[in-house]
Amino acid sequence: MPGVKQQVEIVKAADVGKASTGQTEGMIRKAALVGCSDKICSSVMVAEPKSSSAIHHHGEQDTVVYALSGKGSIVYGPDASQRRDLSPGDHCLIPAFVEHQEINDSDGPVTWVIVRSPGPHPIVENLEGWGSSK
Repeated sequence: MPGVKQQVEIVKAADVGKASTGQTEGMIRKAALVGCSDKICSSVMVAEPKSSSAIHHHGEQDTVVYALSGKGSIVYGPDASQRRDLSPGDHCLIPAFVEHQEINDSDGPVTWVIVRSPGPHPIVENLEGWGSSK
């Protein structure tokens, strides 16, 4: 098909995180497949023990989270009224523009694989507080 890349892209484990991606305090976001496609991108997020991200959303991007290791949570909804806990092997969908916060209440790190679409680069819009994006 014209205009469509015709090659398979691989980012080796040693190269994950070498490219820059949006950051929030307490969370280490490592770019993986960023800028390889105009439709989708991926990264790895590591949450340090006893940490939480800023309240944020991902703009027009839907976000799929795959919990790789550790036990973490996503808080969302009006005034953080909803909480979803993720354990290794769990998948989560965060729809576009949904304000949320990632939380690691545990004593160990949490690692998630993050896939976002549409777009070649991850969008992270940090907010001043719940409801401040409206």
